[in-house]
Amino acid sequence: MTTGVLQALIILVAGIIMGMKMPSLAGFLLSLVFMVLVAATFIGIGLAFSSKMKDMSGFSLIMNFLIFPLFFLSGALFPLERFPGLIRYLAYLNPLTYGVDGLRYSLIGTSALSPVVDLVVLAVCCAAMLFLGAYLFENTEVK
Repeated sequence: MTTGVLQALIILVAGIIMGMKMPSLAGFLLSLVFMVLVAATFIGIGLAFSSKMKDMSGFSLIMNFLIFPLFFLSGALFPLERFPGLIRYLAYLNPLTYGVDGLRYSLIGTSALSPVVDLVVLAVCCAAMLFLGAYLFENTEVK
């Protein structure tokens, strides 16, 4: 999680150096909250998957198979409003959609969804994934 947040901060600082304008200091702090929630959510997902795998060599394959569709459905590359109906509904099931939208609001001041909804949905998903990952990790049998 620390690595992901540090990488995001490096990109954010590089953007500021190149001329990106942020709405406020509160927007910067809110973006940190969204970064931590997104990172913790995917740490929980990774922990859940790794706890159930017998062979760790396939873990990166499984995670890439999961992460790339979530990334493409998140609205990071294409606006949600342009997605076809069924794909848009799938995007709303994606926790990364709310993280991307919350970051977009906190950093540039525009949002497709409500920032409060983004924060609440992402916090609930984060808590659920961390609890699931911790539960599965705790019940893992070592052979």
